[in-house]
Formats: sequence, structure tokens, C-alpha cells
Amino acid sequence: MASDPLYINDRIVIAGWELSEQFVLAGGPGGQNVNKVATAVQLFFNIAASPSLPERIRDIAIGLAGRRVSKEGVLMIEANSFRSQDRNREDARERLKALILKAAEPPPPPRRKTKPTRGSVERRLKAKSGRGEVKKMRGRPDGE
Repeated sequence: MASDPLYINDRIVIAGWELSEQFVLAGGPGGQNVNKVATAVQLFFNIAASPSLPERIRDIAIGLAGRRVSKEGVLMIEANSFRSQDRNREDARERLKALILKAAEPPPPPRRKTKPTRGSVERRLKAKSGRGEVKKMRGRPDGE
């Protein structure tokens, strides 16, 4: 159980009881230590039932997480980049923080419809008629 809270920003704080960690064996560098010590971290966060997240952020985060979220709504982040448990734990927590910050970004402004300028329309039509003239000249010559 992760006891310390995770501070996302000044408005969002995930309580320590909402986060659960499990340590597993990790492959990769580490020599013989890799076969003996469980250094990889699996961080579990029930994102669907979290009281810490607003509904909009929760829905966006579930979409961003994709296959890392189970059917029950539990997000699993696995970190095994480093040789120590502490650094892997920090890496997993930072990745969770980055995911929630990405979900908390304001939506982009709506697209405003624009019309092409008169000059661009005229240039496009002139180019089309020019290409048509070139293609017309490629035909068979008249029998005159």
C-alpha cells in the first residue's frame, strides 16, 4: 500500500489509500540481482471509482490509458526501467501524474469555419483551366 499522497496539481490530490503497489521480478540489466530481488513496480489505481478526480478528467484519463485500464476500471502502470524499487516507484507515480495532467488539460478551442479567399478561388480555377488547355493540346490534331 502506498501511504503518501500523490499531488497532481493545486486542485487534484490522490490519497495514499487509493494507490496500491506490487513488486515483481523484472528482466533487463542488473546481473544476478535481477533474479533475486523484485524491483519492478506495478502501481494500481482504481480510476473509475476514485473520489479524487472530477468526472470529466476521469473519463478522459480512462480513454488516454487505453488497454492499461481493466474492465473494473483499475489502471495498472508497470515500471521496470531502473534497478532499484525506489526509482521504479517514483517512475510509476510520475507516469500516473503525467497521465492525469494530460487528461486535466483544457479542451482545444472549437474550430472556426472559414471560407477560401476570392483570390485563392480564382487562382485555383485559373490553374484548373490551364491544366485543361494542356491536356486538350495532347489530343489528335485536327484534319485541317
